[in-house]
Amino acid sequence: MSRFYPLTVASVAKNTRDAVVVTFDVPPSLEPAFRFRPGQYLTLRTTVNGEELRRSYSICAAPGDGHLRVAIKRLNDGAFSTWANAELERGDVLEVMPPDGHFTVDFDPAAQRHYVAFAVGSGITPILSLVKAALETEPDSRFTLFYGNRSSSAVLFREEIEDLKNRFMARFSLIHIMSREQLDIDLFNGRLDGAKVRELLGSWLQPSSIDYAFVCGPQDMTESVIAALQENGVPKSQIKFELFGSPPGPRALRTGRDAPQAPGAQTCELTIVQDGVTRTITIEKNKDSLVDSALAHGIELPYSCKGGVCSTCRCKVVQGEVDMDANFALEDYEVARGFILSCQSFPVSDTLTIDFDQET
Repeated sequence: MSRFYPLTVASVAKNTRDAVVVTFDVPPSLEPAFRFRPGQYLTLRTTVNGEELRRSYSICAAPGDGHLRVAIKRLNDGAFSTWANAELERGDVLEVMPPDGHFTVDFDPAAQRHYVAFAVGSGITPILSLVKAALETEPDSRFTLFYGNRSSSAVLFREEIEDLKNRFMARFSLIHIMSREQLDIDLFNGRLDGAKVRELLGSWLQPSSIDYAFVCGPQDMTESVIAALQENGVPKSQIKFELFGSPPGPRALRTGRDAPQAPGAQTCELTIVQDGVTRTITIEKNKDSLVDSALAHGIELPYSCKGGVCSTCRCKVVQGEVDMDANFALEDYEVARGFILSCQSFPVSDTLTIDFDQET
């Protein structure tokens, strides 16, 4: 799972003014490695002007579509997204990790569920995959999507979403929320956040009808929407969320005496199990994360965002103890079983063993 594979770009299609959809040509020999579940993401790597860039982007296709694609929205300070929107072309080759991520559920053809999603901007990319998979896999289930944007011109996959609405008219409800474009129904004007969700749950949607809720957007939006759902009785176990962007972990915002100091020796003997190989290095305790410490010793661990968002760096603590500063990707049960995000984890014990090969 930590390996990159070269994939040829089959097409680059403009979707909105500042976003492109990139489709990959997956050779038959790699099809098993690139099978994905709806809601998962790909980590892409390339070199631009001598600098290695890697970013994670959600897959915006359903497993049954027969193709692998991601949407890349240009950010003002996004080196990778700016390059991809301006220069990436058909025939180019990107290094790609196999699909990963837990922003998904197990769809069952016999199920009869009501799924609800709250997405803002490019947060629609994994949601689109989930909507298509749910409607196509579960004929007795329905899906309600609340999609927030500035205006209709900024709506990603506008035509594709409308086509889904027409195909599944009785089972798919689509509600646009616009912050800078006036809609006829006042409830649908403004920002899609916790306050708006409380309004929607009070007059438009019964919380008790929700079997699973998916939330994808910036950190502030995501946290406020989750809080609103829980306040209205939706259990935490039925809420799935994913952030876009890479918020810094708390330690990145603290220095000096404010930063936590690990006890005991100043160094840690770190043993890394990865792809069946065991290596041991000595690292400083109160300095860098496990990922950055390994990189400083010439060992490349899997990572992408370095913000605790994407779970590419997920591993299991076999022996020892760490402090994990931020976690926006792991479920509570994974943490209870000893899994950590190594980009956000710092050694506490004098010896530590982490294993990237364990899945459960």
